Amino acid sequence: MFLYTNDNKRYHTLNYFYRTKFKQKVFKVPLDAHFECPNKLNDGGCIFCKNKSRANITDENLSIEKQFWKNCQILEKKWPNSLYIPYFQAGTNTYASLQNLKELYESVLSYQNVVGLSIATRPDALNDDIINYLSLLNQKTFLTIELGLQSSNDETLKLIKRGHDKECFTNAVKRLKKHNIFVVAHIINGLPYETEKDMLETVKYLNNLGIDGIKIHMLYIEKDTEIAELYQKNKFHLLTKDEYIDIVIKQLELLNPKIVIERITGDPLKEDLIAPEWLLKKFVVLNDIDKEMVKRDTYQGKNVEN
Repeated sequence: MFLYTNDNKRYHTLNYFYRTKFKQKVFKVPLDAHFECPNKLNDGGCIFCKNKSRANITDENLSIEKQFWKNCQILEKKWPNSLYIPYFQAGTNTYASLQNLKELYESVLSYQNVVGLSIATRPDALNDDIINYLSLLNQKTFLTIELGLQSSNDETLKLIKRGHDKECFTNAVKRLKKHNIFVVAHIINGLPYETEKDMLETVKYLNNLGIDGIKIHMLYIEKDTEIAELYQKNKFHLLTKDEYIDIVIKQLELLNPKIVIERITGDPLKEDLIAPEWLLKKFVVLNDIDKEMVKRDTYQGKNVEN
C-alpha cells in the first residue's frame, strides 16, 4: 500500500493530508475577492484565460463573508462539524496594497472553524513587503500559497504569454520557502507543441525545487480565448484521455511521495468548453488513473531521481 493514503489512491491526496494534519474533515472554500491580474492588465493575459478568472463554484456578486458562509452551509449538510480554509482563488490574490491584503486576509481568519488560509497568486506579484507579511501570517495560521507555473519550458511560457519565466518562479518559491510557507504549484499538461519530455521535465524541476503540493491540469480550450483562435487555426494536438493518464502517472512516479497532489485533472464548464470533451467526465478520468496505477503496480515517487 502507498504510504500516504487511507483509501485506494496511490498518490498523496489533499484529503489524506488534511485528515492527517487536522484529525478532521477540512474543506477549502473558494472565494472571489475581485482581484485583477497584472498580466491581463499589461499584456492581455495568458492565452488560455477568459476575460475574467473566476471561482466557478462561488457567487462573485456576494460579499466575501456571504460567499464563505453560503459555501459552508452546503458542505455542512453532507459533512457536519467540518473545518474550513478560505481559498482566495480568482485573479491574482496578492495584487493589491499591503493594507488591503491585511484587512481582507485577517477578516476571514476570524470566521468560525477556520484553520488556515490559501492564496492563489503569481510569482511576479510577491514583493518583499508582501512576503514579509505572509511570513507573519504563516506564524498565526496554516498558510498555503498557490503559484501558477504551467510549464518549466521558457519557450512555452512565451507562447502562452505567461508574463514571467522559470527563473522568476524559482526565485518566488525560494523566497517563500525561506519562511517555511507551504507552496503549491499549478501546471498544465498538453500545452501547445509540448512533448511528453517537456511535461516530465516540469515535474522533475518542481520536485527538485522542493514544493509542498501540486495541481495538475489538462489543457482545455474554452470559447472566447486567444488559445481558441490558435487551436482553430493550427489544430495543434490535444492529448487524448489515454495519453493524459499515461503522462500523469509518469509524472506522479517522479514526484516525492510527501508532495500533496491537490488536483489531478481539469474541471471545465460544459457551456464554455470547445475541446476535449472527455474532460467533462471528471470522475471517469480520476477512476481510470486509479485503475491504471493498479494495473501498472505503480505509485507516487516510484521513480524519484536522487
